[in-house]
Amino acid sequence: MPDLPQSQKTEIEKLTVESCEESTRIYDYLVGKLATISSRKGIKKALSRNQIYLNNKPSKSGDYVAQGDSIIVYENSVVEHKEFEIDLNIVYEDDELAIVEKPAGIPVSGNTFKTLQNALPHHLKRSQALDYLPIPLPVHRLDALTHGIVVIAKTHSSRVALGRLFEKRVVHKFYKAIVQGKLEGRGTLNTPIDQKIALTHFESVGVFPSIKNEWISLIKLSPVTGRKHQLRIHLSRLGFPIVGDKQYGVKGNTLKHKGMFLAAFSISFVHPKSKEQLDFEIELPNKFDRFLKREENWVKRLAHK
Repeated sequence: MPDLPQSQKTEIEKLTVESCEESTRIYDYLVGKLATISSRKGIKKALSRNQIYLNNKPSKSGDYVAQGDSIIVYENSVVEHKEFEIDLNIVYEDDELAIVEKPAGIPVSGNTFKTLQNALPHHLKRSQALDYLPIPLPVHRLDALTHGIVVIAKTHSSRVALGRLFEKRVVHKFYKAIVQGKLEGRGTLNTPIDQKIALTHFESVGVFPSIKNEWISLIKLSPVTGRKHQLRIHLSRLGFPIVGDKQYGVKGNTLKHKGMFLAAFSISFVHPKSKEQLDFEIELPNKFDRFLKREENWVKRLAHK
């Protein structure tokens, strides 16, 4: 099948090259910088399919980039898609975007079959807009281990507009977590992550006695920035790791088969087209309540011995 001219391609992502070392190839520069393609293998495939343009010309993996260069990623002309079938709660949907509830344990996207992105076409209606996306695309990341709300774009223009809202930090996200220890009050965590500014607001919702941890706390979190594993790292540094966090928690002090107790339960932003204020909230996973009740029962049992 002949390749489409650039004017007929659907743009899905755009970025300008920031400071980079001399003699940096585009293949190396793009790793970790694209929301739509997360792996080296995926970038290599996209380059070979003329999906990536450098300064408005199809780019090859050997091309060099320099500060100020423009990079545009286009939709694959030949859509390769495998549908991953899972139960998925669609919180909201219109012709431009959708709000979905991602189960814990499933990555948002990536070079693997079992992703949220691969489950979306099975659950969402195709947009009737002229600039519809053949495959609905997530517009932000959520850790595979984290349960919760993910915003999905159904058109090219909404994807770009939603991306700008996240960049401007006018999308307000709220999480709840159960942490080890007695964390009370409220505050702001601001230690840098990977030499970049990272800000997280927190507020204690409740403190409960625990047999294994002495105390556990339910807290509400609001990240201002969006660094990788930001909430997990900030809480661990504070001395209150999230229960079930094997990477940043206390070794040997995690729960088997229970996962991590972190959920993105609320999000607020202005609709990119209608300009309507959108506010969404979901229930916490059942395991939160079950865990807190189990801890309470254990403490009561011990008190009666």
